Amino acid sequence: MSVAGPAAEPLKRLRVLAHLARAVESRAAQAAEHAARSGATYPELGRAWGMTRQGARRRWPGLVFRRPADRHPLPLRTRSSVVNSLLPQHSYEVLLVEDDEADALLVEEALSAKGTVRSIARATDGVAALEHLRSPDTRVPDLIVLDLNMPRMNGRELLGVLKDDPELCLIPVVVLTTSATPDDVTAAYRQHANAYVTKPVNLDDFLQAVQGIDDFFLETATVPTKDE
Repeated sequence: MSVAGPAAEPLKRLRVLAHLARAVESRAAQAAEHAARSGATYPELGRAWGMTRQGARRRWPGLVFRRPADRHPLPLRTRSSVVNSLLPQHSYEVLLVEDDEADALLVEEALSAKGTVRSIARATDGVAALEHLRSPDTRVPDLIVLDLNMPRMNGRELLGVLKDDPELCLIPVVVLTTSATPDDVTAAYRQHANAYVTKPVNLDDFLQAVQGIDDFFLETATVPTKDE
């Protein structure tokens, strides 16, 4: 229905501007995704769009960040066959089991910042994680990063299931949680967690702790010797 009178022209301009705004937003999202896959981080995306890192994360959540592959391959004699199979791409796939949206975004950003993580899938609880892992269409991840406190099936329960499953028990599991109580740490290692990382309150410390998971994965397990 057309509008006549003094409001007609301003409304026409408003419709044009709305169309342009939607087009700009769509192209900006595409550009942000392309930039992320080319190596840009949320702080860099924020500066490019004139906003903070947090603003960029809210505007374009869930981006997959990829940096160029490391040009210095890991020595074959000091790394596991699993890690060596990732060369020369020097990258690996992660399943993140985390129900907190903000923490999940931070973990994804921190893990992706160094460029060795090829892709990150996410499950919000243990039930969803098992459904993902046991789906015939799912690639088995190279590493699982696991929160403890989640609905339905928590991290402790999921860890027990994973380590009792002959098809999943060899996937390295890093527990990443706010709990630093000795009982939780001891219980996780008793259930054969490969590492336990406590989430710091400080943002920079949090990002550094998560990036340490990347170092853990690439520096653990040695290649079996000929005598083994």
